[in-house]
Amino acid sequence: MRMMGKGGIAVLPASPAKLRNRDSEYFYRQDSDFHYLTGFDEPEAVAVLVPGRASGEFLLFCRERDPAREIWDGRRAGTEGAIADFGADDAFPISDIDEILPGIIEQCERVYYSIGAHPDFDRRLIGWVSVLRERGGLRSHAPDEFIGLDHLLHDLRLYKSRAEISAMRKAAKIAVKAHRRAMGVCRPGLYEYELEAEYHHEFRRHGTRMSYLPIVGSGANACTLHYIENDRLIEDGDLVLVDIGCEFDYYAADVTRTFPANGRFSDEQRAIYEIVLDAHAAALEYVAPGFHWNEPHEAAVKSVTRGLRSIGLLEGRLPKLIRDGAYRRFFMHRTGHWLGLDVHDVGDYKVADHWRLLERGMVLTIEPGVYIAPGSRGVAKRWWGIGVRIEDDVVVTVDGHEVLTRDLPRGIEEIEALVGAALG
Repeated sequence: MRMMGKGGIAVLPASPAKLRNRDSEYFYRQDSDFHYLTGFDEPEAVAVLVPGRASGEFLLFCRERDPAREIWDGRRAGTEGAIADFGADDAFPISDIDEILPGIIEQCERVYYSIGAHPDFDRRLIGWVSVLRERGGLRSHAPDEFIGLDHLLHDLRLYKSRAEISAMRKAAKIAVKAHRRAMGVCRPGLYEYELEAEYHHEFRRHGTRMSYLPIVGSGANACTLHYIENDRLIEDGDLVLVDIGCEFDYYAADVTRTFPANGRFSDEQRAIYEIVLDAHAAALEYVAPGFHWNEPHEAAVKSVTRGLRSIGLLEGRLPKLIRDGAYRRFFMHRTGHWLGLDVHDVGDYKVADHWRLLERGMVLTIEPGVYIAPGSRGVAKRWWGIGVRIEDDVVVTVDGHEVLTRDLPRGIEEIEALVGAALG
């Protein structure tokens, strides 16, 4: 509200409930921006911020208490709870929004709103403003401009507070336990979905859920970056790439490990894994205040390219290979992304056409990878079907970084010792 200033009004609708099929809904997950501002996790709600409004700056429109409906769907906070439990200065029934909110909007000069995020609500808000403009005259006023709320809000979300980082540590800790559990029971003969089930078990026993669709790719499936079918039989000699995380109090963990199903890397698998492991270490050296966003990626690219050249998958001078992007055939994604309430969290990567400098409180992933798809032309068959990614969650600290997922092994010997360990 300080950034908006007096004369501004921010309007933010909650995520609607969504049908999965016929009359069965998906598990409800609040809009990340709405949760960030309010902590209010019910549908059919609208948050309104009006800096300087004498009769209340934080307003919440929400469902009223309804004992009959609550028997079916669970307790609602109601307008009383919105004030008592969520700190709203005033609260109104959502059914009254058409009568109340336009009157508040007409007292403001600027509307801060994220157009396009909620198309149905876009039409309602624009309709209210249009009516105000048509009415005109001395007794009615319409705001002069719409300003994207994202610009202010997402910059705030980029810098995590101590409480937010604490939640992310918890999410990371649970994700690490889940990966350890699954690796400990992994063996050839399991289906990918059986391994996935171990993660679900660990997440639910800690009261969390998946933060994104899980990837359990064995064999050649590890070379499909967003593979989600998870239905193949894991065979002896396969590598298994698992990209799975959970969210605690809405804050996400995003973790990937690659390991041999039988507990022993082949020579080719080991060679590719070492290339990715070296790139991961190289990228981490550039995660600290003062480095810019792209420097970890640049370090990973240089390391991967050098490694691929050392085993004969790339040929030529290192600077030219990097300049020409030769590595992209095998390493086609970025080395990381922002992490927070969203797995691919909000925040600009560039400011005024320059890479953003890393600062204390930013959280990102470090996730280099190498993928050699079956049938790759000009590549010896012994390398086909090897896909490796190593991903950790990292917070920028005052003088360096903290790897939130550091308790999950990355080294080859540690990985081999862990796989199948629970089977005795």
